[in-house]
Amino acid sequence: MRVTVRVKPGSKKGPLVEPSEDGSLTVFLQQRAVDGAANDGLIEVLAKHFGVSKSRIVIEAGFTSRIKRIDVDL
Repeated sequence: MRVTVRVKPGSKKGPLVEPSEDGSLTVFLQQRAVDGAANDGLIEVLAKHFGVSKSRIVIEAGFTSRIKRIDVDL
């Protein structure tokens, strides 16, 4: 399954996943976007959200962007 994710790094609300009306997800993370910490945190949060292992979550596009395309292997 492919999901579009809008990431909000450095948020005090996080970790939190909110679905949007268009089918995408907004993910609030406590980690800052430094040295890939936000990407690692995103994978952890999404793995818990979907109930899969972290190895089943792959960032396909948007490694340095706040909008990412994620592939989840359910």
